Amino acid sequence: DGEMLTDAKKNLSAFVGAPGEMEKADVLLKDGDNISFGGCSLKVIHTPGHTPGGVCFYGGGALFSGDTLFAGSVGRTDFPGSSTEDILDSIRNRLAKVSDATKVFPGHGPASTMGIERETNPFF
Repeated sequence: DGEMLTDAKKNLSAFVGAPGEMEKADVLLKDGDNISFGGCSLKVIHTPGHTPGGVCFYGGGALFSGDTLFAGSVGRTDFPGSSTEDILDSIRNRLAKVSDATKVFPGHGPASTMGIERETNPFF
C-alpha cells in the first residue's frame, strides 16, 4: 500500500475532504518482518483484503488486526483494490496459526479473542 499512502485518490482522502498529501513511508513492512519498540516485538502478518497491503501485528498474546478482523465481522471490501476473496483467505489461512487464547484488538469496535471469533464470526 506504499503507493496508496501518497495518493489522495487511492487512499480515498480526496473523497472525504481530508488532506491527502502524506509523506512517503520511511519503511514499508512485509510479511514476516518483526518490529520492536520498548520491550515489545511484533510479527507482521500480511493480510490483504480490506486493502492489498493490509497487515496485522502479532505478539505477546495479542493480535492488532486493524481493518482485517473485527469482533463478529471483517473489514469492508467495497473499495478500489479491496477483495472479499483475499480477506477471507487472510482470516481463514494467514491467521490460522494464531492461538485461540490470543486477544484481538481491531481498528474499530470491541476487542475479542481468536477463539471467540473462530466460534462465532460468520466469516470464518
